Amino acid sequence: MQIAVLSGKGGTGKTTVATNLAHIMGWAYVDCDVEEPNGFIFLKPEIKETKKVVLPVPKVDKDKCIQCKKCVDTCQFNALAMPKDEIILFEKLCHGCGACSLICPVGAIDEVHREIGIIDIGNNGKIDCLRGVLNIGEPMGGPVISDLKKIVTEKDALIDCAPGTSCNVVKGIKEVDYAVLVTEPTEFGLHDLELAVELVRKIGIPFGIIINRAENTDNLITKFCRENDIEILGIIPFKREIAKTYSKGELLVEKDDEIRNIFTEIAQKLKEVSLCK
Repeated sequence: MQIAVLSGKGGTGKTTVATNLAHIMGWAYVDCDVEEPNGFIFLKPEIKETKKVVLPVPKVDKDKCIQCKKCVDTCQFNALAMPKDEIILFEKLCHGCGACSLICPVGAIDEVHREIGIIDIGNNGKIDCLRGVLNIGEPMGGPVISDLKKIVTEKDALIDCAPGTSCNVVKGIKEVDYAVLVTEPTEFGLHDLELAVELVRKIGIPFGIIINRAENTDNLITKFCRENDIEILGIIPFKREIAKTYSKGELLVEKDDEIRNIFTEIAQKLKEVSLCK
């Protein structure tokens, strides 16, 4: 069973929810926010293994190349160009699809591996913890997320996705069984929640919503959920103590009994979903 935790916007408390739920449920935690992974700050695992993530990119043999430009014309990502009499590679535009090497009529293109990130694998004494880290300056986190998710195919896992509704989020929620959408009761929160709801419905993933930093239980998000027949999994109150605990890199469920009870109830609902799978 894999449950994705996502949000339409950054700063709603997505990682807070994912890490605390993973701790309560005893499931593996997988940080797919590869551009800014911060879940390990709260779970504090001992990293036991680090794997490189590589992308196959073309290497042109100039002696074999006949400058037919078939590789340039085939590349849909504009990673190859021939301004004069030589093929030029823009490696950070390359998606590693291999089409150029397949189309070359004289076998002048081989593939070499280029490292774009790493995957850290560890355990904090209670749960397995994994994260992808995209190298600074790299534009595509998708391959890191794909490799990361392959490692946890046989585990019950909470997938902490990137914020927003970008390609990285789509990679993160691919083939999950359920989605938890974390939002906040503000106009910005509602606007971006609507985008996230549209995304999971389009893909066909069942989902529920957690409202974070709520000052009351009747707000614009609860109204939206009622009008659209969306289940509210839980409501986390707005408390100064929560912000203090978060700022120290500590898990809320270990410091606040009220919050622990809220997460325990949410975890029970999610485990019921897993039993119905």
